[in-house]
Amino acid sequence: MAPRLQLEKAAWRWAETVRPEEVSQEHIETAYRIWLEPCIRGVCRRNCKGNPNCLVGIGEHIWLGEIDENSFHNIDDPNCERRKKNSFVGLTNLGATCYVNTFLQVWFLNLELRQALYLCPSTCSDYMMGDGIQEEKDYEPQTICEHLQYLFALLQNSNRRYIDPSGFVKALGLDTGQQQDAQEFSKLFMSLLEDTLSKQKNPDVRNIVQQQFCGEYAYVTVCNQCGRESKLLSKFYELELNIQGHKQLTDCISEFLKEEKLEGDNRYFCENCQSKQNATRKIRLLSLPCTLNLQLMRFVFDRQTGHKKKLNTYIGFSEILDMEPYVEHKAEPSKSQTRKPKCGKGTHCSRNAYMLVYRLQTQEKPSTTVQVPAFLQELVDRDNSKFEEWCIEMAEMRKQSVDKGKAKHEEVKELYQRLPAGAEPYEFVSLEWLQKWLDESTPTKPIDNHACLCSHDKLHPDKISIMKRISEYAADIFYSRYGGGPRLTVKALCKECVVERCRVLRLKNQLNEDYKTVNNLLKATVKGNDGFWVGKSSLRSWRQLALEQLDEQDGDADQSNGKMNGNTLNKDESKEERKEEEEELNFNEDILCPHGELCISENERRLVSKEAWSKLQQYFPRAPEFPSYKECCSQCKILEREGEENEALHKMIANEQKTSLPNLFQDKNRPCLSNWPEDTDVLYIVSQFFVEEWRKFVRKPTRCSPVSSVGNSALLCPHGGLMFTFASMTKEDSKLIALIWPSEWQTIQKLFVVDHVIKITRSEVGDVNPSETQYTSEPKLCPECREGLLCQQQRDLREYTQATIYVHKVVDNKKVMKDSAPELNVSSSETEEDKEEAKPDGEKDPDFNQSNGGTKRQKISHQNYIAYQKQVIRRSMRHRKVRGEKALLVSANQTLKELKIQIMHAFSVAPFDQNLSIDGKILSDDCATLGTLGVIPESVILLKADEPIADYAAMDDVMQVCMPEEGFKGTGLLGH
Repeated sequence: MAPRLQLEKAAWRWAETVRPEEVSQEHIETAYRIWLEPCIRGVCRRNCKGNPNCLVGIGEHIWLGEIDENSFHNIDDPNCERRKKNSFVGLTNLGATCYVNTFLQVWFLNLELRQALYLCPSTCSDYMMGDGIQEEKDYEPQTICEHLQYLFALLQNSNRRYIDPSGFVKALGLDTGQQQDAQEFSKLFMSLLEDTLSKQKNPDVRNIVQQQFCGEYAYVTVCNQCGRESKLLSKFYELELNIQGHKQLTDCISEFLKEEKLEGDNRYFCENCQSKQNATRKIRLLSLPCTLNLQLMRFVFDRQTGHKKKLNTYIGFSEILDMEPYVEHKAEPSKSQTRKPKCGKGTHCSRNAYMLVYRLQTQEKPSTTVQVPAFLQELVDRDNSKFEEWCIEMAEMRKQSVDKGKAKHEEVKELYQRLPAGAEPYEFVSLEWLQKWLDESTPTKPIDNHACLCSHDKLHPDKISIMKRISEYAADIFYSRYGGGPRLTVKALCKECVVERCRVLRLKNQLNEDYKTVNNLLKATVKGNDGFWVGKSSLRSWRQLALEQLDEQDGDADQSNGKMNGNTLNKDESKEERKEEEEELNFNEDILCPHGELCISENERRLVSKEAWSKLQQYFPRAPEFPSYKECCSQCKILEREGEENEALHKMIANEQKTSLPNLFQDKNRPCLSNWPEDTDVLYIVSQFFVEEWRKFVRKPTRCSPVSSVGNSALLCPHGGLMFTFASMTKEDSKLIALIWPSEWQTIQKLFVVDHVIKITRSEVGDVNPSETQYTSEPKLCPECREGLLCQQQRDLREYTQATIYVHKVVDNKKVMKDSAPELNVSSSETEEDKEEAKPDGEKDPDFNQSNGGTKRQKISHQNYIAYQKQVIRRSMRHRKVRGEKALLVSANQTLKELKIQIMHAFSVAPFDQNLSIDGKILSDDCATLGTLGVIPESVILLKADEPIADYAAMDDVMQVCMPEEGFKGTGLLGH
């Protein structure tokens, strides 16, 4: 037996021999476990929750002994945020902006570019007042150049370890949560910067991008016949190198410059020969920029998927790149470039590098310093002052936390020794509060003992496991410093709860014996009027009911007085619990009638002796009591007689109606509009709902109410016009109506109340032979309401929430055959005839004359008909799931991208590998909602998954990625 259960049993062992009225103060204190010995530190390893005197393991260990003062605060040393001497300043990653930060650092280290940007005019003068910057106004850069100026100045002279580039990122309109193509960003930003600086008057500023990043090469074509060489000069800002199939950077450069043969259909037209000739073409480097950007083309386009793939090939490159063998112009390189790079030191290998930046080495010693302009330095000084103020503030907060922690340390060391109560006056305090008092990470709140109170507002004995008994001295200090309550002294021990628990325990122990006694008493025959009526169901389960009832009484502590940790129970939850409890029948309530009296059915109850009832009453004192002479409910007797009469009447009515309308009941020999019967020119219409309800009544007249009227108003609009065309009643609306023969209609008019007569008449028109057949409805069609109904139906199909659709995966490019899986070719259970193109509303049907009489009517809602129609729509569109399909719950307002994520979890197919279609239409717009794409409930979407691309020679592996479709669309990078 677990220790807590042993303590529980020991605390209440006395209740086996003590009657409730004999409970004394000693028994009460025993129930509250005051007799238990306190635990000793070092011997007891963890807190004994069953022992209110155990004060070990509640969090005191962190306070006893010497404590490092750094544990008194959670504030990092502000000096850790300070830039170290001779180190660079970092940039904060705002989410997915590492590519921006990388290029900012690269451009910052380009001293010529930094110097040129410092020379750009700035609007910072607007923020200057006299000799300084306005203190009350923060500087906000207005242009891209000003943002770069300010960022570079901070990167150069800031005291911070890292700075925030959010102003620059925001100015470009970049999404910080979206990873972008770094190479594309570099190209676009360089183009934007060059365009911006081209308006500057200073040539050193205006031409800086070209001077630093622009090189020149020529497309050289040589005719094989005459040897004529033609050149096409071109400038470049980066070289795009193919890495597929290569291991070294030099191999990639060689491929970029390799000679291409122009033969066959690709022959070159030579101006000298005046004819197409075989030729060779290559790129010839003429001049290299001061800063050479080499873009490694890690992303290739896969024609199968229509997306880019990332190549994770390892590429080796050296710190010093000798470009002399590749450059046509020989006067450029220095001596240092003629040396070949060493294979070991100075050589790197990467599978992720996508851009390499090399600086031109010259014999001239480059300048290592760039002076920050005075106005920018003043802005940096101001930011540094703010940083220093922040450091001082953080240091002061750390000091205050340390001082507070030291004071708490002394308080705990003093009070913890005085916590045990011993033989002196004591009080109970919540264990949770004591643990929070000893928790250094949270401020101490007022004491709250409400969660431990019983219904008598005293300490509940079952809550003793979450309480601790402390000395009155310690309690006085706690309440004086922290407040709260209520205070639980020795007077808070609840005698009422202890007495009730004693009674319950005694009954539990007595239950088994009483169960045998009652069983023996039930075997005896009850004579005279001494017996009592008891429900048979209650008798079968009375032992279990009694045990559950005793357990509930014993477990009232969990509910306490409706409070838990000082918070009241949720109102809705408590109401729901009470409702469920009320619905459960208590003992002997199974023979109560709806009026609270003895039920009239003797099959549900039996007579028990007075002795047996007396025993049962000990466990169920509130059970309803019915002596044997008690009369049954008089109201139920009257209702029973009336019910018998009604059942006989219903049977008679059902038999009469079934005899009068046999074919309608059996659904035999029914007329059809698409195949009009020859022996009549008139057919009547009633709602199919009326027919179904009437058939239910005729089949089971004792369980259903009679149908008294034909509710044809559900088929009409508010104007009284018919809601169906002749064509729709032969197809999709045929499930809403029932056709009635004229002879049947006469019977229906006699048996039921008819609110509206609806009929269709066939007539012959015209003089030609054979004459044209015309069908006329009465009442006539209401075109406006019919159109409104169709629009509403379409809206309902596109405004759904949590509807089911089906996704079918197509494997091995096999087409889905209609004969093997017809459900995949349509979005519902419609037939091919149902899919015929409907005529636009308003077009006149020559076979169905339904003019509106020339009267223009105002459009009015017809919710009664729509509600009736929705039920039929749901039933008619139910799709039968086939093998290979999975059902998904979707809403009309969710996007296709969100659906693809659901499909990814269901089929393990990545979104960018999914090709989706519905009814032959490709679904490609990820931002469009399912409603706008025509995906309706019960639709079937076909999924074709792209296969990964084949392995290439000399490629380690290929990782598929989904590139952003939008790229930098909508950002400031495309504004120029």
